[in-house]
Amino acid sequence: MPRIPPLPAGTDSEKYTSDTPMWHAASYDDVKQGRVTDLYFTRAVEILRGTDQDREVRAEFIAKVLPESWPWAVLAGVEECLRLLEDRPISARGLVEGTVFRPLQPVLEVQGRYTDLAVYETALLGMLCQASGVATKAARFRKLAGDLPLISFGARRVHPAIAPVVERAAYIGGCSGVATVLAAQQLGIEASGTMPHALILLMGSTEAAARAFNAKIDPNAPRIALIDTFNDEKFEAIRVAEALGRDLYALRLDTPASRRGNFRQILEEVRWELDLRGHEHVRLFVSGGLSEEAVEVLMGVADGFGVGTEISAAPVVDFSMDIVEIEGEPLAKRGKMSGAKSVWRCDGCGDEFLMPLGQRPSHSCGGALTDLLVPLMEQGRVLVELPPARLIRERVLGALTAEEVDPSGHRHFAP
Repeated sequence: MPRIPPLPAGTDSEKYTSDTPMWHAASYDDVKQGRVTDLYFTRAVEILRGTDQDREVRAEFIAKVLPESWPWAVLAGVEECLRLLEDRPISARGLVEGTVFRPLQPVLEVQGRYTDLAVYETALLGMLCQASGVATKAARFRKLAGDLPLISFGARRVHPAIAPVVERAAYIGGCSGVATVLAAQQLGIEASGTMPHALILLMGSTEAAARAFNAKIDPNAPRIALIDTFNDEKFEAIRVAEALGRDLYALRLDTPASRRGNFRQILEEVRWELDLRGHEHVRLFVSGGLSEEAVEVLMGVADGFGVGTEISAAPVVDFSMDIVEIEGEPLAKRGKMSGAKSVWRCDGCGDEFLMPLGQRPSHSCGGALTDLLVPLMEQGRVLVELPPARLIRERVLGALTAEEVDPSGHRHFAP
């Protein structure tokens, strides 16, 4: 972890030392060495290690319910979980990243001696819970936005050390792009952005900022002007459109809620004035505290969305990790179903069946049944290809058009 530079003269040397972190974040080694764990796990390991009670267990990760009564969620964070467990005496089965799942379905199963698993429970849950929540929220916005651009603007709402984690999950869930430079580089895409209000304030007018952008920024970057800094959006839109002409790609309305009124009506008015003056090519992008409900209302008049807090601060998926077998014998705490399981999905009708491992459901649809829980790791060796985020995103987008994400989709348990 980076350390603070030498202290300037006069600094309180008792408050800061050369070992003081520059920010309060765990390093990769901290997580890999099991230091980011809840204390009671380390105590359990201390008690069990070297005894005949340190036994082989199978533990599964499930969410009994999903946030805000979501009927489905998108699994994210699997790659990091496998990287964390790599080279450890641990095996794993699970859903591949980007799979749509429902409550009470296992998404990951790990197997090994308890003392090898215990110190990773906290980290594994953190990786799955947050990323899956962000990916699901992005997917819900994608369902509403259809094929329109949907950009993740929420990195400023999280600690910068985890911003790429959040942006990756948002992209996997269906966002077209992300705003931060590092996250975009890691994803292998171009970062998305327009211009800040600060530039317009410093330049003195929206028109001046738009002209400067057009003159100095890479010609391949779309010319998108922000038009809510000083004046009424309609008049700013007209001025910027006439100043840039065919070079102007879009206008972004980030109108604050306190000044917004009927946002759809504002957009309709801007659209009317642009079209009346021959600027039909100029698109209208919107941002600024957008909710799912707001996107739904603005469809048909907005041409793209920038969503921040609603995605980056998405509710976490409340997974738990629970032992379901000890030395091959089914055993679980009260409130949990013991034993290893399969999640079967029919490719014909989309029905899903939760069954004990080794049993297949009786199903008369005629479609092929697939167990979604596949081997992921064998004794610390990753068994599956870990695809780039782009391919995981394609998997999610394919699922969003299928029956499997329909709220009426069925889920069955074995009798």
